Amino acid sequence: MRNEGLGSWPVRRARKTPHRTALVHQDRTISYAELYERTTRLAHALRTAGIRHGDRIAYLGANHPSFLETMFASGMLGAVFVPLNTRLAAPEIAFQLEDAGAKALIHAPSHSGMVEGLRGRTDVMTHIAVGPDYETLLQEAPADPIDQPVGLDDLCIIMYTSGTTGRPKGAMLTHANLTWNAVNVLIDQDIASDEVALVSAPLFHTAGLNMLALPVLLKGGACVLADAFDPGGTLDLIERRRITFMFGVPAMFDQVARHPRWADADLSSVRMLSCGGSPVPISLIATYQQRGLTFMQGYGMTEASPGVLFLDAEHAVSKVGSAGVQHFFSDVRVVLPDLTPVAPGETGEVIVCGPHVMQGYWGLPEETAASFADGWFRSGDAARVDEDGYATIVDRLGDTIISGGENIYPAEVENALLTHPDIVECAVIGVPDDKWGEVPRAVVVAREGAALDPDEVLASLAGRLAKYKTPKSVVIVDTLPRTASGKLLKARVRSMHGAD
Repeated sequence: MRNEGLGSWPVRRARKTPHRTALVHQDRTISYAELYERTTRLAHALRTAGIRHGDRIAYLGANHPSFLETMFASGMLGAVFVPLNTRLAAPEIAFQLEDAGAKALIHAPSHSGMVEGLRGRTDVMTHIAVGPDYETLLQEAPADPIDQPVGLDDLCIIMYTSGTTGRPKGAMLTHANLTWNAVNVLIDQDIASDEVALVSAPLFHTAGLNMLALPVLLKGGACVLADAFDPGGTLDLIERRRITFMFGVPAMFDQVARHPRWADADLSSVRMLSCGGSPVPISLIATYQQRGLTFMQGYGMTEASPGVLFLDAEHAVSKVGSAGVQHFFSDVRVVLPDLTPVAPGETGEVIVCGPHVMQGYWGLPEETAASFADGWFRSGDAARVDEDGYATIVDRLGDTIISGGENIYPAEVENALLTHPDIVECAVIGVPDDKWGEVPRAVVVAREGAALDPDEVLASLAGRLAKYKTPKSVVIVDTLPRTASGKLLKARVRSMHGAD
């Protein structure tokens, strides 16, 4: 058997387009031929260090060419890549390294202090710092092709869930999972071979890696890697690098649109904007439409590699708030607890099946079994489907507020609040109530320079939401807690602002 997995992508792409640009980072450009050579040398170095098929290799650092080199080198060896969230504290990193049983850790210089403090606390035997030592390692390693059999069903990545509630779980994604997800993206998003994609969403997150970087590299485009998201820097890179495609969460696109340079920035090169994490508010859609730009939107989860639903630009306005229909090679249902389909307009749970859905959770057979029903992955997300088959994600089932026996889905209330011109972010949580059991509370972030009046905010919802859905109180805050990927940390919002 030959290498059928992601580790074969660099050589396959180098055969077809060796001199085309694969990666751009700061002022450095790496061609596909160079990416293949560097990846091969790193794979040899890791093999010399004792890494074998099935061993886990972790990476800790911001977006950088070495992240992708490590991932592809792992794939060349049949090893398993474990990307780590740079925002985690040392005990959290130690847990994931220990849980995955990582044998090697490649890390950015920015995390050298943390890594040194973890030595001896995990089973990691090989530590490699990106920088001069990393480059010397590559220079001294051979560039001979590596002939390691790797099957599509072999484990490729252990990607830990965000851990918004409880203990993070490692989703086991195979080479087939990631390949089929990339195929879905290429079918539904019309990525071109001359694409220039801005990768400012973190690569350690499933969307930045699997919905953006990997499909672009599979197609032969270029990925411009930004160390971190910055609204002004985003506009600079769009102009300087002639960016054609970028991904972000709504909060990122909102910050770009609020930047002083927004009105005059040259955005003529941009042809695709992809957004995930939550629905794009119609006001933000209108802001970008004024610049001739329209959003593609999607819904997914780490466990599905991650693409599940996709809303194309054509329906961005007519189906506003919807997450769209299933990707081409994906099957999605919205069901009642007994797994029977809901009627149009009725709320149920999203379940998904397809070649992009994970094998299960690493080392957690019971949790894996509980997450699947008749071969379908149970997302835990509530949704409604309209007469045309377009699904609208209502909320996490666990976030549902039950007030006086009525179900309130926070996302519906949040969407209504976001139409207020002076609210840029919000979260709706349930708080205890003697009469109704619990009632909704809005936690909102005001537009810069605006002075929000809680009573006026509540009055603005009159006639737009049923009275039982309307928040009974408003808390105004400077920021809302989010993960590195932009996902709202509802549990933390509740702990911070859920008391009377």
